[in-house]
Amino acid sequence: MNRRALLPGRTSRRNFLTIAGAALATPFLPRDLFANVETGTPLHGLSAFGDLKYPPGFSHFDYASPEAPNGGTFNFQPGYWYFNQNVLTFNTLNAFVRTGDAPPRMEICFDSLMVRAYDEPDAIYGLLAESVTLSQDRNGFTFKLRPEARFHDGTPVTAEDVAFTYTMLKEKGHPQLRLPLTELTEAEVGEPDTIHLRFSGRQARRNILTIAGYPIFSKAFVEENGFDSSGLVPLLGSGPYKVGRFSAGRYVEYDRVEDYWARDLGPAKGFNHFDTIRIDFYRDRNAGFEAFKKGDTFWREEFTSRVWATGYNFPAVREGRVLQTEIPGEKRPQLYGLVLNQRREQFKDVRVREAISLCFDFEWTNRNLFYDTYTRSHSFFERSPFVAEGDPSAEERALLDRFRGEAPEAAFGEAVTQPLSDGSGRDRKNLRRARQLLMDAGWSPRGGVLHNEEGTRFTLEYLVRDEIFLRQDASFGENLRAIGIDASTRLVDASQYQSRQAAFDFDMISMAIGLTATPDADGLEQIFHSRTAGVEGSYNFAGTADPVVDALIDIAGKAASRDELTVTLKVLDRVLRARRDWIPNWHLTNHRVAHWDMFGYSDNKPDYFFPVESLWWFDEEKAKAIGKA
Repeated sequence: MNRRALLPGRTSRRNFLTIAGAALATPFLPRDLFANVETGTPLHGLSAFGDLKYPPGFSHFDYASPEAPNGGTFNFQPGYWYFNQNVLTFNTLNAFVRTGDAPPRMEICFDSLMVRAYDEPDAIYGLLAESVTLSQDRNGFTFKLRPEARFHDGTPVTAEDVAFTYTMLKEKGHPQLRLPLTELTEAEVGEPDTIHLRFSGRQARRNILTIAGYPIFSKAFVEENGFDSSGLVPLLGSGPYKVGRFSAGRYVEYDRVEDYWARDLGPAKGFNHFDTIRIDFYRDRNAGFEAFKKGDTFWREEFTSRVWATGYNFPAVREGRVLQTEIPGEKRPQLYGLVLNQRREQFKDVRVREAISLCFDFEWTNRNLFYDTYTRSHSFFERSPFVAEGDPSAEERALLDRFRGEAPEAAFGEAVTQPLSDGSGRDRKNLRRARQLLMDAGWSPRGGVLHNEEGTRFTLEYLVRDEIFLRQDASFGENLRAIGIDASTRLVDASQYQSRQAAFDFDMISMAIGLTATPDADGLEQIFHSRTAGVEGSYNFAGTADPVVDALIDIAGKAASRDELTVTLKVLDRVLRARRDWIPNWHLTNHRVAHWDMFGYSDNKPDYFFPVESLWWFDEEKAKAIGKA
């Protein structure tokens, strides 16, 4: 008998937004979801627009290195992390819930139904699942599991485990995992190796590309041990690594699984060469850098321009034992900037947000603090084809015109850019303009500080978790105070920062967010959709809640071609820039990487992701040459 997990429905507010967005989106909607993908036939992979690089039964991805040796330890400082993970401390080993601070890279302990190819912009291939079959209406996906799939304790990965995982994540998972499951209506177990995932029909077209990559958990283990952040018991996984030694808040080690069940399968072959991956936790960047200089840490990506320009003059660099390398960045949209929390009354007026942006002097900051290494960001999709430039194209105009009277007027002209300063650190013209915008928005000076009509002072607290921001944004704070804003910067510890960020308990923070090469509606909703504005733990830090933005995200989610997606995202970029929810800061084209010369790596770096701990390997001869073997 089939066993079916019935999943709760969506909220009425989301229904309203979907209906409203669908009415606007009709001209861009394909007749069917995945209209260019065959139904009723088992498939080894899926892509957003139908094209797969690798055939069934492929031996390995082109950027993998199956010939590379295994061994050694990789002690590194991660440059990115997910969900509730924290690079400064940890107090739980569950990285998939809303609360607590988990160590980065817990995800490498878990396998998923399908995995992304890092050299394709939108393709996934079966890992736990040997195939996926689409239903005739393209709202159902049947996954057939590989019989050899095993958890680390030797028990098989079954359809019961998969159904249990998706049901549990929809109810208890971190919001970034839970929200894309909104339209999942049931997870049905057929045979022990077959799982059917059914959607309502209102899901984004590419939704399955996201959720097929979710970690799969052992039902028996979770039912016995629980699924929360209260303890330090690692969840049972099936991935290439498992948790080894650790000390809460100090370090964690991941040990390679010698008998990893998928090591010879195409999607997994040629990766994960290190016997041990270790992460040490330091409360500030200086301590982390000193650990690297001593050789306690072997690899780091440098995010501080001053250190990159002046800090790498220690003996190991001069002797050639430590290398500085610039590695090409990925072809993916990236957003880095300051976020103003519109849940706070003082930031709801777009004129206020523009005034604050005028106080940030990028030209002075880049010259005096960053050694002129950065490029100013203007777009929400920097380093991608989705950046809006100049006046709208005919295609962009046609879509924009449907929002006349609803979208900001500034979105219809030349793409909004961040202000250019004279580089003095206190551009009087920009500050006068900022002051006038604030007065137009109803703020007036009293005793040198702006107040509104109710007599409330204009306060702005910039929440940070690293001392480097105190120096980096000193000029910005001075300019804010010069125009009458009672501005301050508050440095808090890592756990408090994570908690306040997730609860939207801040006035302003800085944030870096990367998107996939083919952004889907789920990822965009996490940052910009009204549905996530009130969901703690989402990426909607600004509290963006705009029907036009919602509609454009819905349209992007239904795009039937890359051209349609590009046009829609360029229009979305224009609207977001006109709203000024964020203050885009700067970006780099390359990764600035420093490492001890003891590793091997392929020159065939993938274009769309760079998990160094998975791609590189320990080179014993190099290590001996520098005294690290």
